[in-house]
Amino acid sequence: MIKRSPRIHVAADLCVGGDVVLPEGPARHVARVLRLGEGAALRLFDGAGLEARAVLVEATRKRVVARIEAVSSGAGESPLGVHLGQAVSKGDRMDYAIQKAVELGVAAITPLYTEHGDVRLKGEREAKKIAHWQAVAASACEQCGRAVVPPVHAPLTLADWLAERDEALRLVLHPGTPGALEREGRPATAALLIGPEGGLSAAEVESAQAVDFVPLTLGPRILRTETAPVVALSLLQARFGDL
Repeated sequence: MIKRSPRIHVAADLCVGGDVVLPEGPARHVARVLRLGEGAALRLFDGAGLEARAVLVEATRKRVVARIEAVSSGAGESPLGVHLGQAVSKGDRMDYAIQKAVELGVAAITPLYTEHGDVRLKGEREAKKIAHWQAVAASACEQCGRAVVPPVHAPLTLADWLAERDEALRLVLHPGTPGALEREGRPATAALLIGPEGGLSAAEVESAQAVDFVPLTLGPRILRTETAPVVALSLLQARFGDL
């Protein structure tokens, strides 16, 4: 079995011959958990599309530095740019939804406040949660091989998110007529709306349909709010993307 070099996201300019000081979290993981020393190989990516092959030139408990040996364009981006509107859920359910959506190639994520959703974030709590969700997205990219970290936007009300939509294909998860994915051509962009555990209200579904969202049914079983984006994104990628 071939051992893969650790893959780490760094918000830094990646230039051949340049040195990158790893952030505290990745540095601790490399030096203390993986116990890598000078000369060990790493893969770095900047979150904006560049990937680098690097080698450790310093690895102590206080400081870890990697020297870049080669830079290339990253891979792993889907030809279908999906913007996921995901109702905010409690605990690690939202983390799971974001993690798996990133692994399945989503281009952007906006947490949504909906009528039946029971999570509302304000001020510092909201800012901390956004930073946490963005870190979850970056970690998912480290695992799945993407070099672009999708943005996790600040939460919006459903009405505000709907008002911004201009994607070629717009889908709302809701019992509807079969054939929502049967269409000519391959859209370059899509919007996917997932409601909370209690589902979207009738008025919310009507509001989505008023701006050209088509109901998408995922079968006879009721899925959890964190499972639904996994299934829906898999279908989208299989039909229009790269699965």
